[in-house]
Amino acid sequence: MPVKIRLARRGRKKAPFYHIVAADARAPRDGKFIEKLGSYNPMTKPATIEVDVDKAYDWLLKGAQPTDTARAILRFKGVLYKKHLQRGVKKGALTQEAADAQLKEFIDAKNAKVAARFEQTANEKAEFLKMVSGSAKPKAQVVEADTSAGEAFREEDSTNEEAAEVSAEVADQTPASSEEQ
Repeated sequence: MPVKIRLARRGRKKAPFYHIVAADARAPRDGKFIEKLGSYNPMTKPATIEVDVDKAYDWLLKGAQPTDTARAILRFKGVLYKKHLQRGVKKGALTQEAADAQLKEFIDAKNAKVAARFEQTANEKAEFLKMVSGSAKPKAQVVEADTSAGEAFREEDSTNEEAAEVSAEVADQTPASSEEQ
């Protein structure tokens, strides 16, 4: 019986959610499966992936073939790297302790990247909400621009005041001159 590690779709229309399962290759996509290995939610940013690494590793050792998407997920979570390291231990190229240390380092680096992505997404969302609420205008840049522009306006205001006085005098004289004609 050929076994595949694949995704079984769950969720409603336009809101997919997947279970990562080990299933008979002849079974339908959303049909019978042998064992559930984890879940995958592509709707979150970044995508949420939960995989039981030990179960997936055992299925890979038994000969289960992952589909392309399942292979990418297993690679991301370190299951394929664990298989690679265990193969090195079996051949004698690595010790078990060294392999475990390398796997832990790999997983920690991946978790740090995912945590950074979550923080980035949270910051983007907060900035968007500030912008939508109207309180996200950069005040520091506006103040600097206003001070330099304000001095220029003050200089223009003094010349404008003089011009206004002259125009007022002319206006006072103009109606009188028009009435005389």
